[in-house]
Amino acid sequence: MNGADTVFIIISAALVMLMTPGLALFYAGMTRSKNVLGTIMQSFAALAVISIVWALWGYTLAFGNDIGGLIGSLNFLGLMGVGMEPNPDLAGNIPHLVFMVFQCMFAVITPALITGAFAERMKFSGFLVFTILWSTIVYSPLCHWVWGGGWMGEMGALDFAGGAVVHMSSGAAALAAVLYLGKRKGYGSRSFIPHNLPMTVLGTALLWFGWFGFNAGSALAADGLAGNAFVTTHMAASAAVLGWLLVEWKHHGKPTTLGAMSGAVAGLVAITPAAGFVGVKSAMFIGFLAGMICYGGVMLKGRFGYDDSLDVVGIHGLGGIWGALATGIFASTAVNPGGADGLLFGNPLQLWIQFVSVVATVVFSFVVSWGLLKLVDGLVGLRVSPEEEEIGLDVSQHSETGYQS
Repeated sequence: MNGADTVFIIISAALVMLMTPGLALFYAGMTRSKNVLGTIMQSFAALAVISIVWALWGYTLAFGNDIGGLIGSLNFLGLMGVGMEPNPDLAGNIPHLVFMVFQCMFAVITPALITGAFAERMKFSGFLVFTILWSTIVYSPLCHWVWGGGWMGEMGALDFAGGAVVHMSSGAAALAAVLYLGKRKGYGSRSFIPHNLPMTVLGTALLWFGWFGFNAGSALAADGLAGNAFVTTHMAASAAVLGWLLVEWKHHGKPTTLGAMSGAVAGLVAITPAAGFVGVKSAMFIGFLAGMICYGGVMLKGRFGYDDSLDVVGIHGLGGIWGALATGIFASTAVNPGGADGLLFGNPLQLWIQFVSVVATVVFSFVVSWGLLKLVDGLVGLRVSPEEEEIGLDVSQHSETGYQS
């Protein structure tokens, strides 16, 4: 066991945990004031509920002994055999328990990301049931495919910190949710202006800060690769802010604070699969284009007519897809000898592998998420009543308000 690596991953896990409360603030500031606590509650509930799910059965489905390249076995059920000694097959030089809790924080934030798509209109009971089922049936198998010894990792797909596992999966599920639930009451005829952008700025800052643990920690060691992932993460986010603001300024006439925050998240999403496989200049290019691509994706929702409340599809879905494909273009074994070269370094096959991973992830997550939405709707119901939606989720779901009138 390596003490320095262990401390680094413990701190990284804490940073990733902080991302979920950061996400709560990021999302809540963009909703109307009558839904601020309902939105925050969904992220905090995911933190609690999915942590328990992960410990009891999620972790073993993701990282248990491989079954046919599709799912893990039950050898770690209830964290059986997951102790303070390293597991060289999974965790290298750090305690198995530390690796488990680091991965737990990824499992927590992924379903929390989906909540931004259906903000202001889902029942809390329906959200809880859907989140538990989605984490079990979508997230854990996908995690196994990529990181747990499954078919996608064996195929050679590169996903350093969760482009497919976290962002594409949540983006595809978000699209299924908004199509299934339909638009918010009054969408298209009422104003849905963010009620507290400073809250969103604070949430973005916490996300950016926590993302260093998300990406650098995925090196699983306090080494040069972690340093590279840290720097590429920061530079991609910075470049994405500029890319988003440039196109927004040109298209909208003025750069906005919300645009800057959205651009930062778009860059962080796009660099996630590539952070440990590309150099700094490539990261800046990936981030700059991510800002432009995700801005375009957000604008397209009006054309297609779906109500993605907080732009999960346009930012996490499209950003994750671009990041995965960009990894197949810019990856270099000069950065990470354990990875692969991409298109620009003489290996066009890697781009094809990345494309296959994108299609498989999006189709799997969308189709299964749609089925789960129908199931949960039949069991406990998903959408609040028009009257409950009118008064807001804070009062209708939790009998409290975020602000005194």
